[in-house]
Amino acid sequence: VTKASRRDLPVLVAKGMDGATTVTTTMIIAHLAGISVFATGGIGGVHRGAETTMDISADLEELAHTPVMVICAGAKSILDLGLTLEYLETHGVPVIGYGTEELPAFYTRKSGFKVDYRLDTPEELARTFFVKQDMGLGGGMLVTNPIPEEYSMDHEVINKAIDEAIAESRALGIHGKETTPFLLAKIKDLTGGDSLASNIQLVYNNAALAAKTAGALSKLAKN
Repeated sequence: VTKASRRDLPVLVAKGMDGATTVTTTMIIAHLAGISVFATGGIGGVHRGAETTMDISADLEELAHTPVMVICAGAKSILDLGLTLEYLETHGVPVIGYGTEELPAFYTRKSGFKVDYRLDTPEELARTFFVKQDMGLGGGMLVTNPIPEEYSMDHEVINKAIDEAIAESRALGIHGKETTPFLLAKIKDLTGGDSLASNIQLVYNNAALAAKTAGALSKLAKN
């Protein structure tokens, strides 16, 4: 099944083919269907070494233009988190920390980077997104929801696995849309499957928050 980003949608739909949606294409399809909130694991971003490779996820560009709130556990920690935040700032995308002032890093709750704003309830998230659209500002909003403490991985362990996976991907010449699937699979192997277990739990956590936020947004829209 083709990993489907914005560039792939016209061909896949025209040919009636299957596609596995990225954050980008989920945002597009959600907006077409009138859905304003969705949950995922982590967004794509600026890859390490992007200053020479220009490997930047289309997710960031979509967040700048498509009016959908994306609730995630932060940008995947395989990325350059500092450059990812800089890119989002340049494109006017608010990065919200749910109950935190620090950007969560997918498998772990800490990254060393600050979010733009901290909001503490689904109602606050819904109100902020509603006002953004009501003001005609357009574009999306990124909500970063830390993985529950009991499922968070040790910062040093996961970073060591990430560094090893990135080194192997470069040695093998892997690039483009093959990069993230390769790295996540390699990290799963290096951590003995612990990263997959954490990934599943953070998605549950994000889905619960997204459901509450969508409910609050629906009430605002009716008033």
